[in-house]
Amino acid sequence: MDHCAEAGEAGRAHWLQALQEEVVRRWGVLDLLDVLKNADVATGFTDEFASVAAYKRIGRATLQRRLLLALFALGTNMGIRAIVATGEHGETEAALRHVRRYFITVDNLRAAVTKLVNATFAVRDTAWCGRGTACASDSKKFGSWSSNFMTEYHARYGGNGVMVYWHVEKRNVCIYSQLKSCSSSEVAAMIEGLLLHCTDAEIESNYVDTHGASVVGFAITELLNFRLLPRLKNIGSIRLYRPDDDPPGWPALGGSLTRPIRWDLIAPQYDQMVKYATALRLGTAEAEQVLRRFTRDGPKHPTYAALDSAVQCARSSPAATSPAPACAERSTARSRSWRTGTARTPCCTTARTVP
Repeated sequence: MDHCAEAGEAGRAHWLQALQEEVVRRWGVLDLLDVLKNADVATGFTDEFASVAAYKRIGRATLQRRLLLALFALGTNMGIRAIVATGEHGETEAALRHVRRYFITVDNLRAAVTKLVNATFAVRDTAWCGRGTACASDSKKFGSWSSNFMTEYHARYGGNGVMVYWHVEKRNVCIYSQLKSCSSSEVAAMIEGLLLHCTDAEIESNYVDTHGASVVGFAITELLNFRLLPRLKNIGSIRLYRPDDDPPGWPALGGSLTRPIRWDLIAPQYDQMVKYATALRLGTAEAEQVLRRFTRDGPKHPTYAALDSAVQCARSSPAATSPAPACAERSTARSRSWRTGTARTPCCTTARTVP
């Protein structure tokens, strides 16, 4: 590593290539189940799976083995029946389904993922990896059976299915994931992930595509002290808002400036804006409910005009400081690459969801 640090770009590439070849020579191709088992040995994330029953009679070693097999079956979409038929572990389908029913819950899964992610952050060398303060979030459509109550027709991608929304830290570590219906708001999912990821990652900014940003989303993230950095398709036509009615002091930006910000709309509703942001941070309100209040048809909520004026401040900052539209595209592409395992994939993948 010392030679790699002292070498230039060409020398660093040479040493990294040699390191990869040595890893392949020593260990070859690793089985995913072995990777999952080694992660549990290092972090003990299966300790987070407590039974929902009053008591249990399964030994710790047996429970650990069954948990790893059930998690592997669900995570790879192989299914419990298939992993019982193809494995040589001696576990029956009834035993694995019992563990799936009584131990693998949403809360237990989130606690286990949080423990695994925090352990990953703890072993990072900040000199090499840096301190992660940004993430990218995006959704992907998965086909599902019509018997699933969350299955809906997707207006943009077509076909029935569900949506999974990921928040991926800049070093390709998923810190939060959500199962959503196709008609749910991606802006609400973005806000929820920033507030509820419960990991040690100190997220300060979030990259999204055009569907992950809206007027209310910009305002809420600004009030919650997050920087929302979307991919702006119309960045060439965006105009910057002036702070007051005085003549602009930047002659070179004359064509890019427009009317001043309506501070008279923000001041009367500022307490209400803070109330909604505080409710989201404390968890007393869901992001989907707050957004629905401001986006429903008919007369707009009085606070919406104040949020719109506040957004004029927030949107002017990324529009003025963004070096190119491809900046956010690269970040959301990294999120898509983490989700699919390849650089470019179709927007829809058919998969079977386990009931």
